[in-house]
Amino acid sequence: MKKRGTGGLVFSTEQGRMCPDCRNPVDQCTCSEQPAPAGDGIVRVSRESKGRKGKGVTLVTGVPLSGAELKALAKVLKAKCGTGGTVKDNTIEIQGDQRDILVPILQEKGWTVKRSGG
Repeated sequence: MKKRGTGGLVFSTEQGRMCPDCRNPVDQCTCSEQPAPAGDGIVRVSRESKGRKGKGVTLVTGVPLSGAELKALAKVLKAKCGTGGTVKDNTIEIQGDQRDILVPILQEKGWTVKRSGG
């Protein structure tokens, strides 16, 4: 029989949901904060369809943001394109081929943007 992990407090009637790792309230959690990934300073916009049954997605990599800032940027980009998407491993995925729309938007933010791939 396998023992449970270290566990921890998951819910408190005083503070609500608790993070089991840092044991702070979820809105004050400090364990999930990661620094922005170090890159070459170039934001790359590419299209990929591998592993998606032929459905293409646009990938935005190299954005010098992390955590909540990256999710907020993804939300803005999805709204501008009128499609769905997600953030995985510091990469923004936008459904469909949206490169023509995304490159000018990212250049307005002041980043060096390159279209990569075909």
